[in-house]
Amino acid sequence: MTSRAAIASGTLFALAAGVMWGLVFVAPLMLPQYPAALLSVGRYLAFGLIALPLAWIDRATLRTLTRADWLEALKLSLVGNLVYYLFLAAAIQRAGGPLPTMIIGTLPVVIAVCSNLRDARRDGRLPWLRLMPSLALIAFGIALVNHAELEQLRTSPGVDAGRGLDEYALGALLAIGAVACWTWYPIRNADWLRAHADRSPRGWATAQGVMTLPLAVAGFIALALWNALADGGLALPFGPTPQRFVLLMLAIGLFASWLGTLCWNEASQRLPTTLAGQLIVFETLAALAYAFALRGQMPGATTLAGIALLVGGVIWALRVRPEPLAEAPH
Repeated sequence: MTSRAAIASGTLFALAAGVMWGLVFVAPLMLPQYPAALLSVGRYLAFGLIALPLAWIDRATLRTLTRADWLEALKLSLVGNLVYYLFLAAAIQRAGGPLPTMIIGTLPVVIAVCSNLRDARRDGRLPWLRLMPSLALIAFGIALVNHAELEQLRTSPGVDAGRGLDEYALGALLAIGAVACWTWYPIRNADWLRAHADRSPRGWATAQGVMTLPLAVAGFIALALWNALADGGLALPFGPTPQRFVLLMLAIGLFASWLGTLCWNEASQRLPTTLAGQLIVFETLAALAYAFALRGQMPGATTLAGIALLVGGVIWALRVRPEPLAEAPH
């Protein structure tokens, strides 16, 4: 049985992780003149550099990894880090902060549903009838926030409504792409960890950080070549506001990519898995709070109702336990 002290400290660690992870949602809003590709490679260049001293500490573990392991770490870093944040940053720049944040907030449920459909024989299957009320709450919550954001878009002065709606719709689709990336990542990552139960999870996380660095460098070189050949007009390497860009990328690389994950691992060691899964909503709430703070306004009643429905739906869904499949007759 988990002690009260462990639950209290674990909850505080989860809250700290959510507060730091929420920072990744505001960087695109604070740097609107930067393309999403530069934000993605900038964030992971910073994280890759931070991972280098960690790699030295974990060098004995990293030496045990095979070529296939490093290739898997490369795939996970590409999809779960660079492509995910490329989609997320582009979504936020086009649709604003609240709607993409709400869509990303469905991840705990999407991951649970997909993993149970995929691994039902091993882990059991989630009963659809018991999931339906929570899925309805989530859908209704996203619809309410979507309605509020569309109303703000229509009433914003100086905004071309037709072009604005097209950008908004593209932002929503990009957020769904980000969800797809981060649904694939934890399932695939868990597969590797289960298949290599004798390996260190910390060492595996460090390996992914190390593989992120060459990917980010390659992405930066590709972006620089495109900018030169297409006369993109982007002031590389650090863009039009270099000091803000560098400081923000370092802050996100340190706090969101490394320290946030460290806090989450501490929380996961102290809390039951079901409770830890529900506390991922701290990230969604922190990101929404940051987004509205940058706007300088409080969320309206419709938005608050949508946020409450999303949080309630996620918590409800994560309380539904998988049921073992009946054995097939011989």
